[in-house]
Amino acid sequence: MTTTIELESTISKLATKGKGILAADESTATITKRFQAIGIESTEETRRTYREILMMTPGCNQFIAGVILFEETLNQKTSQGTPFAEALKNAGILPGIKVDKGLVHLANTTNEQITQGLDGLAERLTEYKTKGACFAKWRAVYAISKTTPSILAIKTNAEVLARYAAICQEQGIVPIVEPEVLIEGDHTLARCEEASEPVLYALFNALYRHRVKLEYIVLKPSMIINGNTSTQKASVNEVAEATLRVLRRTVPGAVPTINFLSGGQAPEQSSAHLNAMNQLGNLPWNLSFSYARALQDYCMKTWAGQAKNIPAAQAAFYKRAKLNSLAAMGKYSEALEKEEVSHA
Repeated sequence: MTTTIELESTISKLATKGKGILAADESTATITKRFQAIGIESTEETRRTYREILMMTPGCNQFIAGVILFEETLNQKTSQGTPFAEALKNAGILPGIKVDKGLVHLANTTNEQITQGLDGLAERLTEYKTKGACFAKWRAVYAISKTTPSILAIKTNAEVLARYAAICQEQGIVPIVEPEVLIEGDHTLARCEEASEPVLYALFNALYRHRVKLEYIVLKPSMIINGNTSTQKASVNEVAEATLRVLRRTVPGAVPTINFLSGGQAPEQSSAHLNAMNQLGNLPWNLSFSYARALQDYCMKTWAGQAKNIPAAQAAFYKRAKLNSLAAMGKYSEALEKEEVSHA
C-alpha cells in the first residue's frame, strides 16, 4: 500500500500540466563530448558546476517538475553543501535517476542494440531511494533502416523495458519508459511512422504482461519525424499529426503523461512540434517534454565554462524551460523566440 501512495504522489507532480522533466543524466562520456565541442574541460567539478547552473536556475521550478540525474550527480552536493536531490526537493522539483547501464549489441541482429542493467536493479533502486530519487529512467533505442527495427529487437527491448518498469514500481519508484526511435538516417516521415507503431504496440503488450500499472508510468517516446539526412522535411503539423496518430493507436488512456525526448531536434523545432500537438487537443494524456539538449544547448554554450557567464547561462535555460512549458499548454509561438524573457 505504501508503494502505491508513493507512486501516486510522484506521478501527480510529474504529470502537472505545463511542467516538464529536465534530462540531465548524460553519461560521463556523453557530457565530455558535448563539453569538448565547446572547449570546456570535463572534470567531476566542471560537470557538477554545470549541472548546478541548470538545476538551481531561479524560478525554473515553475516549468520543471523533475530532473533526471546521472549517478555521479546524485552523489554530489551543490556549492552550498546540500546534496543535489535535497536541493531539488527544497525547490519543489523531484529528483530522478537514470538506471540503465547503456547499450550493447543484440546478438543475431545487424547493428541493433539492447540495453543492459537489469541485474541488481532492485538493490540499486533501494540505494538510490535512500538518496532521494523518486523516479527512474531506462532508455531503449531502435534504429530505422530498410530492415530495422527487426521483430527481434522490438520484442526484446519491450521485454526489458517492462521488466525494468515492474521492478521500479515494486520499489515505489515511478519508471520513465523510454523507447527511442532514432532520428539518424534518411528515412521519410511515413517510414518513421511505420517503424514506431510496432515498437509502442509491443511495449504496451509487454507492460501488460508484467502487470505494470500504467497509471504510474511516464512514457518518453520520440516524435514521428523524418530522418536527419532525409531530403523530405516534414512540416510542423505533419509531425504533430503523425505522432498523435501513432500514440492514439498504441498508448492506453490510463497513461497519465507522455514526455517527449527531443532526440536531436533543434530547440525551437522540438518546442514547435510539442505545441502543435497540444493545439490539436482532445487527448487522453498530458503531453509534455523531457528534453536534454533541446533544453540545455543554449545554456551550455552561453556558460562556456566561465563563472562570469553563469547569470546569462541561467537566463538562457530559464527561457527554454518557459517556452517549452508554454508549448506543453499549446501557447507557444515562434515570435516568443525573439522576445526577452524576464528571468525570475
